[in-house]
Amino acid sequence: MPDSDLLNGLEEVMRAAGDLARATAARGFRHWTKGEDRSPVSEADIAVNDLLRERLTRLVPAAGWLSEETEDAPDARAAAQVWVVDPIDGTRAFISGRPDWTISVALVADGRPVLAGLYAPLLEQMFLAEHGRGARLNGASMAVSAGGDLAGARVAGPKRYLDRLEKLTPAVLPQPKVHSLALRLTQVGSGVLDVAFSSGGSHDWDLAAADLLVHEAGGLVTDFAGHPLTFNGVDVVHGAVLAAGPAPHDALLALVRDRMPEFA
Repeated sequence: MPDSDLLNGLEEVMRAAGDLARATAARGFRHWTKGEDRSPVSEADIAVNDLLRERLTRLVPAAGWLSEETEDAPDARAAAQVWVVDPIDGTRAFISGRPDWTISVALVADGRPVLAGLYAPLLEQMFLAEHGRGARLNGASMAVSAGGDLAGARVAGPKRYLDRLEKLTPAVLPQPKVHSLALRLTQVGSGVLDVAFSSGGSHDWDLAAADLLVHEAGGLVTDFAGHPLTFNGVDVVHGAVLAAGPAPHDALLALVRDRMPEFA
């Protein structure tokens, strides 16, 4: 299947998943908690996960599978390409009726995303990217902002990061919380934010699609040592992550190294 056909197919699947999530929200749904951290999960998470697995498997039959809502099985992701999926990124926002939740999908090969879709149905935003072919929001090319340093930089992330950063560089502009981590990072690629953080403990499915979207828009997504992320490895949990355009990314890495070592 040519790449353009694959991207079109991914968009079609993402829109179907968004329709299902909206319909589930409209009729009412159950939700509960899971795991030691008591993270929320809803009927929509499970229904969208099932739809995505069925439709994405048809799209790339040989691809493996890694999803937040599917029990991890090494055999299911021991393939040359693997779908990495978060059916509802920002489940708390979805449950509470907020609009900033997304459906996040990436196709990963050799540890890096090569295809990505991020869909925010209630915001009517469809982000798509292919490795080496750029990123788009609702069909328009995306690019990181042209900001050269941290002065006036619009920054989003955990409050403790923002509070510490604002003390060190008062010229930054902390922004409201974005509940979908994938959307928060991707907003760097669309130019809405200049810098976005995630704290440690995020997973492949939170990050893979956003990683490609930001990179294809001219930005960087790394750990706090400046190393690029790898996906579908033995450990799918990541430390703290930074997304930014090249200049603010370098400035923040220097600041972390010199004055915020607790985040490195």
